[in-house]
Amino acid sequence: MKVALAGAGAFGEKHLDALARIDGVEVVGLVGRTLESTQKVAEKYGIGLATTELDEALAQPGLDAVILATPTQLHASQALACLNAGKHVQVEIPLADSLADAEAVAARAAETGLVAMVGHTRRFNPSHQYIHNRIQAGELSVQQMDVQTYFFRRTNINAKGEPRSWTDHLLWHHAAHTVDLFAWQAGPIVEAHAMQGPIHPDLGIAMDISIQLKAESGAICTLSLSFNNDGPLGTFFRYICDNGTWIARYDDLVTGREEAVDLTGVAVSSNGIELQDREFVSAIREGREPRASVAQVLPCYRVLGALEKQLAGKV
Repeated sequence: MKVALAGAGAFGEKHLDALARIDGVEVVGLVGRTLESTQKVAEKYGIGLATTELDEALAQPGLDAVILATPTQLHASQALACLNAGKHVQVEIPLADSLADAEAVAARAAETGLVAMVGHTRRFNPSHQYIHNRIQAGELSVQQMDVQTYFFRRTNINAKGEPRSWTDHLLWHHAAHTVDLFAWQAGPIVEAHAMQGPIHPDLGIAMDISIQLKAESGAICTLSLSFNNDGPLGTFFRYICDNGTWIARYDDLVTGREEAVDLTGVAVSSNGIELQDREFVSAIREGREPRASVAQVLPCYRVLGALEKQLAGKV
């Protein structure tokens, strides 16, 4: 399978590492913002084409699929370009930064019948899969999720600590992880509320957001997000269930008493990004809808759209 990757930054390299562990996959093109830096990454991973133009990568003979790990603001338009070129596409989270754009991609994906997937990694982390499997088996149900998404980003830097060419967003990017995960674990969301702190004078975004969600099942979720947190960084999920409590930290899981949970056997890898990419490749090979397809995650973006209106005072 011939794959192109758009996005030669910190997260793009995570996908390149993951794809290298999947048999029968060749990355034939790499798209980046600047040619020199893109060529360096392409050379590191043995990729033949390095370019700053997505269209050039899409024109490669025999190309099957594209993974987009580009700035959020480009996701929807680039996903449409891939679908219009007849290529399967995986878009890193978020699918879009507006509901209208998310719905446009969903409509085009349905029209083409191509595999169109979004990088909602929490559906693939072994920690969250363990909880999901037990829910599906009827062994427990979520009563409450308490989630903290904390970073220290008062300047515009990426995960490598390097200057970023675009502005990240707590609502459309980081909240999307939890909104989708909560619905995946507890059922459809029927109520959502949000408040935000002051807008940053330079970045133009809220640096602190608080979100409350309620599922059709009656379960609730409290999500706190901050770019002001000078402390442990990342996202921490507390599952309070009718039959136990767990805390998930990316691919790791402990009980409410900080006892490590053995996740051996949950999946073929302990790396959520690799599992995500394996699902994308498998869905293409098997001609089926992937987990975290555009259609499956669209309800998340409808919730985010409603929350954006609340925060803007339009409802």
